[in-house]
Formats: sequence, structure tokens, C-alpha cells
Amino acid sequence: MTDTVRILDTTLRDGEQAPGFSMTPDGKLRMARALGALKVDVIEAGFAASGQRDSDAISEIARQVEGPVIASLARATRGDIFAAGNALAPAPRRRIHVFIGTSPLHREFKLHMSRETVLENIRSAIAYAREFTDDVEFSAEDAIRTERDYLVECLSAAAAAGATTLNVPDTVGYTTPDEIFDLFRFLSNHVDRSSETIFSAHNHDDLGMAVANSLAAIRGGARQVECAVNGIGERAGNCALEDLVMAIRTRSDAFGVRTDVDSTKIMAASRTLAQITNTRPARNKSIVGANAFAHESGIHQHGVLQNRETYEIMKPEDIGLTTEAIVLGKHSGRHALAARAEALGFVLQGEKLEKAFAAFREVADEVGIVDTARLLGLLSEQETGRPQRLWKLNKVDIRAPVAAKGHPVARVELEHGERGRVTDIASAPGALDAAFSAVSQMIRVPARVHALEMQYIAADPEQTCPDEQGANVLVEIQIEVEGEIFSGRARARDILPCCVSAYIDAASNAEAVRAVRGSFSAGARAA
Repeated sequence: MTDTVRILDTTLRDGEQAPGFSMTPDGKLRMARALGALKVDVIEAGFAASGQRDSDAISEIARQVEGPVIASLARATRGDIFAAGNALAPAPRRRIHVFIGTSPLHREFKLHMSRETVLENIRSAIAYAREFTDDVEFSAEDAIRTERDYLVECLSAAAAAGATTLNVPDTVGYTTPDEIFDLFRFLSNHVDRSSETIFSAHNHDDLGMAVANSLAAIRGGARQVECAVNGIGERAGNCALEDLVMAIRTRSDAFGVRTDVDSTKIMAASRTLAQITNTRPARNKSIVGANAFAHESGIHQHGVLQNRETYEIMKPEDIGLTTEAIVLGKHSGRHALAARAEALGFVLQGEKLEKAFAAFREVADEVGIVDTARLLGLLSEQETGRPQRLWKLNKVDIRAPVAAKGHPVARVELEHGERGRVTDIASAPGALDAAFSAVSQMIRVPARVHALEMQYIAADPEQTCPDEQGANVLVEIQIEVEGEIFSGRARARDILPCCVSAYIDAASNAEAVRAVRGSFSAGARAA
């Protein structure tokens, strides 16, 4: 048995059909290119029979994306298979993925078919799909709840008809690792097939075990796993591609298999999907979450500063991520503060460190994460005795035009410890864009918004609030300045000022980092 596990990515089919993850044809093509760069083996580009829009998107992907096999899903009907074959025609390497329900529930309540009728449909559908391509995959929908003897019969019939991949999906996310391992071992021993025909696993995450079940299926003999980037998919989602690939890579000693995926492109694919769907993975999401390689705890930071392997089993570079692992917050310790201060040109030792750490903890308790600009201000104040000179939002006014083609105008007033009160105006197609532009003009940091995430957290219904709402807004923003990404965050009562304050925070970080680099460069020239 080969030690290579194929990766079929279904982000554009199972993932895209989930609520909240719909993509435009251009978005699907962009994501397909990211998957091609990731070097997945198969891209399931959609469900051609679902409509002309999806069919056209599959054809465009088949025409433009090179490398992976391009696949379309199809029910075991001639109409679906014909639509899939036509949509995939431009692809040099193509696959038709035929499925039909095999469990008693699906046979009785969805299909209204007998066991024999389902078998007849499997044989005829695969034979017809073979007229369009030699690469045909068969899925026994709801396989986990199908009688074992009948599942063997269905998969053997599919293999005899010409299917070269036999998918055994846990359609409803019901199974456990022990059960699915035993099932794949059983199928490997009882299904009649050629040596070139492989088993595939497709697991959903309804009980939170999609990745564990997929790894167990590999141990049981599966040599293809169907995944989605960021784990998106129907209901609770599919097996997350990044989790599976990095588990196989990191624990090769336990699984003894490999994939051909270029793991250094994982973060790029994850970010592309987040941008297309406007949905970021949770902060604590494994591998690609914002906290996956971040450390705020003082004990952890001390260990990571000595040797990253003390608390990291993977390198962020392995997934294409360049990051500063140490996050300075209220849980951080003296070692982390001293290390970051030294990187910014400040040496903290003895009493000086204790004094700076006390001031740092006071700020961290108030704002949570202490970013570069705020830390520089704090360290400068400790060094010179002068107050921090940070930008602060005083007022933002938006004037919306009466004319339909007019642009909003934003008037923004900022306060700075050295420059005092500064006001500027700007116009842009959107109100926030106009406010951001005015801020950039004042801080002198030209930037574009890379990502913006907002949480509007309402007060508890039983909480008494003077304004009846009592809501709290948290905004996290990323801006791009000369090709580099800088982050900012703000918390406020109102959405618009909170977004502008977060932009100010990010722009201030960019300004601070550039100033530090400028002073280092000047020092190097003087030396």
C-alpha cells in the first residue's frame, strides 16, 4: 500500500454550499488558484448540475487552473453526469464524482428505492461517467449508517463498473475514530477491487471529530481524504485541510504517511478564503487561527525566548507564516518585555526593568494587548520622563451627500502629545474610507485596509443600562503600508469612532516601527 495520501479539496463544493460561505465565480477562481499553489491532488470545483453559474465557474477553473485534477460532483443520474462532463471538458485532468445514498434512511425516505435499484443506479451511472473520463469517484452517501454487507456490495459494484476511488463518507458526522478505523479495515478486506482502486474518507465535524476520524480512516487503509480549507462545509464543517496535513507532517512517526501538499502555502490559502467569504477562522482555530503561534503567558514566553520548541510543535514558517510569537499583554512577564524592548533599542535591567514592568502592567490591564506604538511611548516616557505622545481620536463627523453620485466627506480631529490638536478632511466612496484617508493624511502614513473584523457585543438582557442598549464594540483591523501588514484594535461604545480609533492604532504602529527602523539606520550610518 502506498504511503502517500491524496488530498481532495472540497472548499469550492461542500464548503461553498454551506450558509455564509457563498462565493462569486471570480472568488471561486481565485480560491482555485490558491489551491493549485497549495498543490492539492484534486479540486472539487462545484456541482455542475446545480445551475449554469456553478457550471460556468467549474469550466473556468478547468480552463485556467493547472496541476490538480478538477472534479465536479454529480448525482447518479444521466442529467447530472452529462452536466459535469460538459463543465469539465476544458480540464486536461478531470474527475466525475458520482454519489447516491445507500443507508436505509436515504433509501426509504429520500430515494424511495430498493437495495437492488440503488445497485442498478450505481452500475449505470458509473458506466455513463466513464464515457467522459476514466477518472470516476463513487461515494456511498451516508455510508457510516449503511449495513456493512450492503456497503461492501455497493462499493464492489462501483469498482466493477470502473470507479477508481471509493469514498466512504460520514455524511452526518456521527462516527468515532475507533469505529471508522474498524470500518475501513473491514472494507479493505472485503470489497472486490483492483490494486489501483483506493478508498477515500469524507468526514463532517458535527461531533468535533472530523480530523480525528479522517486520521483513523488513514490508519484503516484510506489513501484519499476529502477536506476543506479552514474546515468549512455543511453544518459544523468538514475535516480541516490544514489540520490534517500538519498532523500527518508533524506526527509522521505515528501515521507513517505523507501528502504532496506544499504546507508553506497553507496560510495564504486560509487568508484568501477568509477574504473571499468575509469570514475569518476563530482566534483559537488550530494551525491558522490568530492565536495558533502566539504566546502571552509569562511562563510560556520565557520558554519560547529560550527555545521555541518548548511550547511550539511546529514552526510558523512551515505554514507560510512570518509572525512575532510573543504577544505583550497583561499575562506577559519581565523576560518578554525586556526582549521586546531590546529589539526596539531599549535596554531594561534591574530597577529600570522593574519600573518599566510596573508601568507596562498598568497599561496592559487597561488595553489588553500592548502594541508597538504604545510600548514605544511607554519606554520613551520611562527614558525621558516626558508623557507618551500617542495619537488619539477627538471627533469624527461624516457629511453624506444629497446627490446620488456624490461621495461622503469626513472631518476628523486628532490629538497628539507633541503636535497638539490636528484636523483634516477627506472624501471617498465610503464614509469609513473617507475617515481613514483623513487619518492617513494627518499621521502621514499612506495605507490601505487589508482586513477589518468587528464584534458588536450586546449587554446581558438582565443588565441595567442607562442607554437601553449597553453594547460594546471591539474592532480589530489590519492595514497594508508599503507591502507590510500592521495591526490595530480599539474598544468603544459606537461603531464608527471605534473603527477610526482602530485605524489610528494600526497607523500609529506603522509610524512607530518606521521611526525605529529609521533611527537604527541612522545609527548604522554614523557608525
